[in-house]
Amino acid sequence: MQSIKSCVINGLIRHRHLFRGRLRRDVFTMQSSIQDFRDQCEQTAARMSRIPEGVRVEPEAMGGVAAEWLRPAAAPGEKVVLYAHGGGYVSGSCAGHRGFVAAFANALGFAALTYAYRLAPEHPYPAAVEDSVAVYRALLARYRPRDILVAGESAGGGLVLALLLALRGTGLPLPCAAVAISPWTDLTCSAPGYRTRNARSVAPRDSWTVFANHYAAGADRRDPLMSPLFGDPAGLPPLLINAGADDELFDDGEAFARRAREAGVDVTFREGVGMIHCYPMLAPMFPEATQAMDEISRFARAHLLQGRDA
Repeated sequence: MQSIKSCVINGLIRHRHLFRGRLRRDVFTMQSSIQDFRDQCEQTAARMSRIPEGVRVEPEAMGGVAAEWLRPAAAPGEKVVLYAHGGGYVSGSCAGHRGFVAAFANALGFAALTYAYRLAPEHPYPAAVEDSVAVYRALLARYRPRDILVAGESAGGGLVLALLLALRGTGLPLPCAAVAISPWTDLTCSAPGYRTRNARSVAPRDSWTVFANHYAAGADRRDPLMSPLFGDPAGLPPLLINAGADDELFDDGEAFARRAREAGVDVTFREGVGMIHCYPMLAPMFPEATQAMDEISRFARAHLLQGRDA
């Protein structure tokens, strides 16, 4: 049964427009200001961001891409999590995700690296994938692939899966495992959830379609490196995919997990009953978020440690 605390917090987030004096959620069109959306996301992140004591923040360019290390105190140097932030491919930053990724790294006891991949509409597909591959290549100069885990949420979750397909296509060694939280895997936005779950979504109405238009910029949205759902997942490393059942992107995560499992990939798919988009990031605000992050941390730590004596 869903906890009362999660019902209250999920409900407040779904109806946050009321606190701004609006009776209905925002509706996105191609004329909506992406810069205003970015600013709003960064302001919200700044209010909620907390860096755990002892975690160091260290900027560094990786593969020509601006990036940021989040290093817990006394973390061993031989393991790393590469984290791709969300934001619909049009927003998001290292700073905006600093608090969550720092807490994730602190729970694992290993360093994490976030990176500022180029954003649409200024830099449409394949810029985000190219930057992700460049950063991963730079990590390979310092780490064994079995000592790298990749993770991300929302568009970043889809980008992580696209990165795996891109690495396999170029013959680069794959990381030990991957975590995708509420991944956006189908930029055709054709799954039923975009309609049936819209009323309980936390995203502005029609935003996913607008974001997809900006990122695709006329390219084929069934390209697997844009929409990994249309790729062949055979040979990918173990995956943990988490998706809130009330999220418009739920079908995207579930469908990718199903295809990967059918292709022989070791997949764990976790459905958050009654949960909103990317709810694990709200830990420790309510029990379901905490339980989800605990599972994600256990999965990541177990797979990173498997390579210790390999």
